[in-house]
Amino acid sequence: MNKLGKKRIDKVLLGFVGPALIFYLAFIVVPTVGSLYYSFTSWDGISPNIKFIGLGNYKEIFTSARFGNALKNTIALTVFISVFENAIALALALLVDRVIKFSNLFRSLFYIPVLISGIVSGFIWKVMYNYNFGVINALLDNIGLAALKQDWLGNTNLTLIMIGVVLVWKGAGYYMIIYLASLQSISADILEAAEIDGATAWHKFTKITLPLISGAFTINFTLSLINGLKVFDQINVMTDGGPGFTSETIVYLLYKVGFNEGRQGFGTAVGVVLLILILILNSIQQKFLRSREVQI
Repeated sequence: MNKLGKKRIDKVLLGFVGPALIFYLAFIVVPTVGSLYYSFTSWDGISPNIKFIGLGNYKEIFTSARFGNALKNTIALTVFISVFENAIALALALLVDRVIKFSNLFRSLFYIPVLISGIVSGFIWKVMYNYNFGVINALLDNIGLAALKQDWLGNTNLTLIMIGVVLVWKGAGYYMIIYLASLQSISADILEAAEIDGATAWHKFTKITLPLISGAFTINFTLSLINGLKVFDQINVMTDGGPGFTSETIVYLLYKVGFNEGRQGFGTAVGVVLLILILILNSIQQKFLRSREVQI
């Protein structure tokens, strides 16, 4: 290929890549670098006067009881949804994979919650959890278990769990699809050979199915981890971080101090810490899960 032809190809490639690169630089790289700078300031988000305070925000973060509480809530919620989302999603995938009739109907029904926005799902469940007219307490009344009625979102021992239930309900259908695709990629010959050799259903599941869908576990647990660490919508709608600070997560702390309390510099520093936390935890999880993947 002559130089003229190569230049033409380079211009064509630049024409395709250029707009995406500009968009990426303008909306990802520049804001990220800017956020890193603002995390070292006491900027309120409005004033043109930006005071550089060095590591002051980071010192406050790591000595703040409020941040420690938000970190604890974030980790607890992330662990809860990672475990239960994936357990329920795998169970649903196994169920749908074995259903012969109406399998598409079941897939659609289980996937519908995924299509509902986080704000809407939060409103729906907030009404369901209501002590006076919520469907959950009404059901307990009707079946003679009125003693179990709770202020589901007002009880500080239950608040995070109730939010976790909403997140699991909304997200399990998405992970189900990934598990289902992985299950259907397993060759029937492998399972038939194991059955001929006398393997029980449990042994086929634990020794063949689970190892062969380990790649799906890596994907789903990674997504669960990231989604758990950045959950915001449901908390905003259902509890506003309360009662007190019992459901305030790192992302919600960032929002409250950055926008409600006018401390953009501190809020941005919280965001930087969250980014580092996500990168560290995701790297550890990826290394752990990928070491257990089985190549077909």
